Amino acid sequence: MNGRLRGFWTLVGVIIAALAFASAAVAHEIRPAYLQIDQKAANRYTVTWRTPMLSGMRLPVALRFPEGVRNVTTSERNLPDSVVETRVIETTNGTLAGQRVEFIGLQATITDVLVRVRLLDGPASITMVRPSQPWIDVAARPGSLEVARTFMHQGVEHILFGYDHLLFVLALIFIARDWKALLWTVTAFTAAHSITLTLATLGIVHVPGPPVEAAIAFSILLLACEIIRVQNGKASMTARRPWLVAFAFGLLHGLGFAGALADLALPQSDIPLALLFFNVGVETGQLAFIAAVIAIVWLARLVRYPPSVGRRAFATATYLIGTTAAFWFVERLSAF
Repeated sequence: MNGRLRGFWTLVGVIIAALAFASAAVAHEIRPAYLQIDQKAANRYTVTWRTPMLSGMRLPVALRFPEGVRNVTTSERNLPDSVVETRVIETTNGTLAGQRVEFIGLQATITDVLVRVRLLDGPASITMVRPSQPWIDVAARPGSLEVARTFMHQGVEHILFGYDHLLFVLALIFIARDWKALLWTVTAFTAAHSITLTLATLGIVHVPGPPVEAAIAFSILLLACEIIRVQNGKASMTARRPWLVAFAFGLLHGLGFAGALADLALPQSDIPLALLFFNVGVETGQLAFIAAVIAIVWLARLVRYPPSVGRRAFATATYLIGTTAAFWFVERLSAF
């Protein structure tokens, strides 16, 4: 990889590392809220409403059903990361089909609401409600592509806003010697995290979330150290077989993806379809990121500057990635 290209790899690394530090410093992880509505009779429904906790406080979002809906029973239980409210409701003027359910206060948050509705005469519909449009119109017959669209969007969003995963992919690009090696390396990473994402989501493998997140940060730190070893001319199995390292660490990253999908608290019947399209979304987002990096490399060929600048910038970007990963690792360990 020549000095000209290294400078532009650096631009990508600096941008992502800066975003990562900003995210770690000011942002909080917000799990989606979850609303499930199941029709049990012509005018009776069971409602499960889960709202996440933020800094020990319940997210200030309230449900508002249309006029003509009354509560029959209501109960509430507190979990470590959320509050779950269970209701039985009745309608006095027909069914909920075609009517609007509102989420009061959602527009003032940065979280989403996953809504699952099952009516007596049709399949379940799954929709993601955003703060920009804090309501859902209950459809009489959901579209067949709604589930695919919802979970594919979640997968794309998770990878593109998952700075730790993007930094790892960027480090893989750094260490690949040529385009062929890069192709095999990214393919191995994709295959590995698809395996553990599937196994963890189906409940075959279970690993607690905090250790996984800390280990993911440590994997980025180790890869940054390997890049420096290679640049110093030292022998490294990572340089000889980057695909093998990518596969090994990809198994770990798949557990992290599974944690994001598990946060949606899906019923067992929805998991296979959600898993498929969430994984498709993750791969789509990952390929989009790699394509953006390749485009920057192509643009780099139009720029001329001394090779020494590229070498220093490349080293700086590598240390910046390693420093970011080390910060994440310590921060996540302290959260155990």
